Amino acid sequence: MVLPLQTFGQVNFANAQLGDKRRTNRLVQLADSMARRPSGTLPQKFNSPKDLRAFYRLMDRDQVTHEAILASHREATCHKIKQIRGPVLILHDATELDFTNHKSLSDDMGQIGNGNRRGYIAQNSLAVNPKTRQVIGLCNQVLHHREDAPKDELTAQKRKRESRESRLWLRGADPLANSEKLVDVCDRGADTFEFLEHELASGRRFVIRASHNRAIIPGHGDQGSSDQACYLRNYAASLPPAGHWTLSVTSKVDKKVRVRKGKKKSANRRAREAKMAVSFAPVQIKPPAKKLGEHGNDPLAVWVVRVWEEDPPAGEERLEWFLITNQPVLDFEDAYQVVGWYECRWIIEEYHKGMKTGCSIESPQFTSEERLQPAIALISVVALTLLQMRDASRRWDAKKRKATEVICSDYVSVLSAWRHGQIKPDWSIHDFYYALARLGGHQNRKSDHPPGWQTIWRGWNDLQAMLCGVDAMKIVKRCGQT
Repeated sequence: MVLPLQTFGQVNFANAQLGDKRRTNRLVQLADSMARRPSGTLPQKFNSPKDLRAFYRLMDRDQVTHEAILASHREATCHKIKQIRGPVLILHDATELDFTNHKSLSDDMGQIGNGNRRGYIAQNSLAVNPKTRQVIGLCNQVLHHREDAPKDELTAQKRKRESRESRLWLRGADPLANSEKLVDVCDRGADTFEFLEHELASGRRFVIRASHNRAIIPGHGDQGSSDQACYLRNYAASLPPAGHWTLSVTSKVDKKVRVRKGKKKSANRRAREAKMAVSFAPVQIKPPAKKLGEHGNDPLAVWVVRVWEEDPPAGEERLEWFLITNQPVLDFEDAYQVVGWYECRWIIEEYHKGMKTGCSIESPQFTSEERLQPAIALISVVALTLLQMRDASRRWDAKKRKATEVICSDYVSVLSAWRHGQIKPDWSIHDFYYALARLGGHQNRKSDHPPGWQTIWRGWNDLQAMLCGVDAMKIVKRCGQT
């Protein structure tokens, strides 16, 4: 017996607890509609006035909250994680959601940017399979209000303040299971002694990019000695390389100019093959002399992994990371694995682009936070759809797997007819994805890089318009007009 494929809404929201089963069914239907047309404003997402009114009514219910919507998706994500063998990465990062132009909400929102704009800091925790680099789902999302710090606030008072922004890393990780299967991956903002101590006690593994040149003791336990105190970066830079590999570095063009040590430096980068080296060592991080967070006074036993480009071309900035991890690193293979985990961190940056550029998450015009926040939760989950489709197109079986296993058959029919002049129901997901990229302006030449995020969104929006045209023609034919 072949079971019917579940829709996007059924997978993610069938178990949502909204106080009434009819509300849950409505959420499932609306999620499916939004997933079919994720870009643009709410009237563009729901081009049917009936669906738009239903969405507004649903968001107006007291039981429909940010947590109620996110909890159902989180449950589905945890179920998928259990089916995966091996480690699963949880990528943590924050992005700003700008609602400055929502005048009715301006008094309720926190500062963002340079302090003149208003909105949320959204702390997201995204589950990713490190073997395939496929996105699994959203494990958590915290919508944070940045508050004005009290004048003359003492260090001890700031440390205890619940709204302290450095607590976001802990709040983002709190709902996660205490399992070694999960690996928390964070950028430099998470490099606080408070969070490092929290992670060591969590039962999970972690990889955090070092931001501070912390005081350390080389070695673990009896291997270390308090009279050997030195600093993390200096010590790691003194270690000999344990192995090498070649990394393909893509070009980057940035019109902005960075200023470093009083000198202007271009952010442009040329494509190149970089020779990378890695070193590692066990260390104990000493607690800071000035306690900024809530933590103990014992050193933290971790490993430091340094990865760097040995001979960068003239005029190019050296690639270099210092990583802190509790994953034992005993040889080159262990170090290379830790580096590979951290390299997956860029996926959450693409996800944030999808939320804001692709799904226009900052566009809903609600007049209260109670209605805006559940809408943010729903759009945040919908933003995963094209990222997951891209992942499916890069799988080893992408050229054999039918596109209709991932995409609605109507989409496959219309896009294949546009590309080849005939409907191809047996199209693979690889065929579909690259035709979608072609629709968005990608040339699909062998020398071209894989299609980027914005190219796919352009193709998807054009495909939506084509689907609307097909639906309109069906109505015309039913009316007997040709």
